[in-house]
Amino acid sequence: MPSSKILCVEDHQDTLDLFVLVLSQLNYEVVSASTVAEALEATRKQTFDLLILDSHLSDGTGTDLCRRIRENDKTTPILFCSADAYEKNREEALNAGAQAYLVKPVTITEMSNSIREMLSSSGRRVAPIAANQTHKDSGDVAAPGSG
Repeated sequence: MPSSKILCVEDHQDTLDLFVLVLSQLNYEVVSASTVAEALEATRKQTFDLLILDSHLSDGTGTDLCRRIRENDKTTPILFCSADAYEKNREEALNAGAQAYLVKPVTITEMSNSIREMLSSSGRRVAPIAANQTHKDSGDVAAPGSG
């Protein structure tokens, strides 16, 4: 079974690299973008099973990006992963069309569980976990304040 394809949008390069590494190790196919423009271009050219968006990007906000994506795509699950920890930030993302909101720093387990749950509930492909694969939650996936 092919793995799920995830678009990860994050403007902090170290965090983006870490997300790509962790998601790849969890058997997901990952495409990365660091701006609203790159993300919109990627969604025009490819189909994704899940989108992970940061709230702050160099050329706009994650909520604006989410709204723009929802103009043409009402069904792809969207997960926000942001350092913005206020309830109003979460509500704004959900009102823009996201299904879930995680506050950075997130653990590998927290991110993995959210992704699997969102893919399963949407009927999308879920990456198989190898029988011998265990991921130790060695800490946070993103540093606080990285967007």
